[in-house]
Amino acid sequence: MAGILHRGLRLRAAFRCLSLHHRLRLRDICVRPVSGQGDMYSQQLHSGSGRSGSSPSAAPARLPFSTVTEEDLAFFKKILPGRTITDPDLLESSNVDWIKTVRGFSEVLLRPQTTDEVSQILRYCNSRNLAVNPQGGNTGLVGGSVPVYDEVILSTSLMNNIRTFDNISGILTCQAGCILENLSLYLEERDHIMPLDLGAKGSCHIGGNVVTNAGGLRLLRYGSLHGTVLGLEVVLADGRVLDCLSTLRKDNTGYDLKQLFIGSEGTLGVVTAVSVLCPRKPKSVNVVFLGCESFETLLQAFQLCKDMLGEILSAFEFLDGECMTLLNTHLKLPNPIGDCPFYIVIETAGSDSTHDGEKLHNFLEAAMTSSLVTDGTVATEDNKIKALWSMRERITEALIHDGYNYKYDISLPVDRLYQLVTDTREHLGERAKRVVGYGHATGTYT
Repeated sequence: MAGILHRGLRLRAAFRCLSLHHRLRLRDICVRPVSGQGDMYSQQLHSGSGRSGSSPSAAPARLPFSTVTEEDLAFFKKILPGRTITDPDLLESSNVDWIKTVRGFSEVLLRPQTTDEVSQILRYCNSRNLAVNPQGGNTGLVGGSVPVYDEVILSTSLMNNIRTFDNISGILTCQAGCILENLSLYLEERDHIMPLDLGAKGSCHIGGNVVTNAGGLRLLRYGSLHGTVLGLEVVLADGRVLDCLSTLRKDNTGYDLKQLFIGSEGTLGVVTAVSVLCPRKPKSVNVVFLGCESFETLLQAFQLCKDMLGEILSAFEFLDGECMTLLNTHLKLPNPIGDCPFYIVIETAGSDSTHDGEKLHNFLEAAMTSSLVTDGTVATEDNKIKALWSMRERITEALIHDGYNYKYDISLPVDRLYQLVTDTREHLGERAKRVVGYGHATGTYT
């Protein structure tokens, strides 16, 4: 992913009836890597003063939605007493995205607690032609979770109850506003884990994970949410509730409607509840941090890893040397091994520590002997495992400290993943302070 300082596009959607009003928002931003000034750029974009010679036409006109009136606020306050937020100071964090590159101008934040309340809100907004911006943990990195203009923000932050968990089947049913890390802790106490894990797990919501089809660090082992999400409860734009909250792993009765909403990013409805299949907690976990001399040898190591680790392979992530520089410089995270052009984070998860250790030892011996890796370290204790994972999980945080940046989550054939970085560096030249690459070695590149 990128500390790319460049022009970009942003797509958002507004609710009205069952049609979609997509709004394309142009990002004509100055190429200036100045930390902490992301908010300013978004305001300049709306006013047309982003840089010399720019004009208001850079931003598309607001679509003909209604504006929020006192009567609207009275309705919201009636159904959400104490949970209709209009204080500008309290609205600030919901109007600005996590990396502070875009800002909306919403004047009202709604915090429902139940599906019925979401239904009433959307039914009313539909009748009043009010645009709605659904928002989860607001941890997205491409500006999709904040308003473009003055949309009503519908937050799922108070919809955070776990409804049921079946310890036999491993199926969890919860509201969409549950924080991913809280779900993980809940499941670990019951010898299960969530099938996805993200660097933003301390803030992101499971509903947001679903509607963005988040892959996460366990994608290699457990696949995408299209496979692990068993059911959804969704409120459509006109307030109707679609109950597809199945808890059956195999259900071949008709259309699988939930798949339409996984990755829909709030354009088809608001997800209010999720049922997800959760794996058993592994008894043996190892994490390895390795260095490679080239992306070609990294890919060869990936092939060898799949061949020799097989069923215990849980994750295979990579980052380049530029990422390591950012981690060292801005977060003071020491490099656990020697300097290398590329680094790999490998996780194994199984049920027998002796068996897993032998397989891992054989893989490392083969990788070192064939010069696919040049240095490495292994962690089996929790604190050391977390320290190694932080080298991958905190890259986004380090990028923010480095200045204004653009991030792209792109899926490409595995053998062409890093070509994107080299091509972008060549294309941008000195216009970009830095272009870095990291992500899953599974065809998805962050």
